[in-house]
Amino acid sequence: MTLLSGRSGRNQSPTFGAGGTEPYAAALQNESAVLYLRGSTAQSPSASPMDAGRWSAGADATDFDVLTGAAGPVLDIGCGPGRMVRAAMDLGLSALGVDVSPTAVRIATAAGLTVLNQSVFASMPLEGGWGTALLLDGNIGIGGDAGALLARCAELLAEDGALVVEVSQDPDRDHAFEGTLEDGQGRRSGVFPWAEIGIVPLRARAEEAGLRVDQDWIRDGRWFARLVRT
Repeated sequence: MTLLSGRSGRNQSPTFGAGGTEPYAAALQNESAVLYLRGSTAQSPSASPMDAGRWSAGADATDFDVLTGAAGPVLDIGCGPGRMVRAAMDLGLSALGVDVSPTAVRIATAAGLTVLNQSVFASMPLEGGWGTALLLDGNIGIGGDAGALLARCAELLAEDGALVVEVSQDPDRDHAFEGTLEDGQGRRSGVFPWAEIGIVPLRARAEEAGLRVDQDWIRDGRWFARLVRT
């Protein structure tokens, strides 16, 4: 199967961790890195730590559990350096990653993974043909509009496909905001749109996108939901 048979395009809007002094790009090259996501206004809540080093490490037992029973081909949206693309391939599944970070894509392709440097909202290969799509590590926040992102994922899935979303640990969380990333060395990104959502509002947004939560589960402190077509 040729996973790259589609047009690629780059998102010109502000994106996660880009701009400024590029703390995200630096963190991807440091497996012990921690980043802090904070709102860009004085009224924003305190910064949330993000274990960026885990994104560059190998998949763990919880990651592989997410892929249990998954059908290929697998699309990892916001794939970073490609940990879940590698995990899917290790399970014998065809897999493609997509990420707007040139650094992430460079690391992934150097490791022999198939990854596109573009937005998920651009034209994608196999539109309407993906067996499984992944929105992990907070990537339901991409673009700052969870409803629009879910609708886009619905377009990408095969009729019997499934979307796996990692949600906030707060089940009622429903927050869209302009954010920045910072690291421990004082590097700060530009401002970008982001969102955080828990399982309760996810159910409503999914329904609006023609999807429904088929199951949800918690493992190792992370909360996941599997969405299928209504």
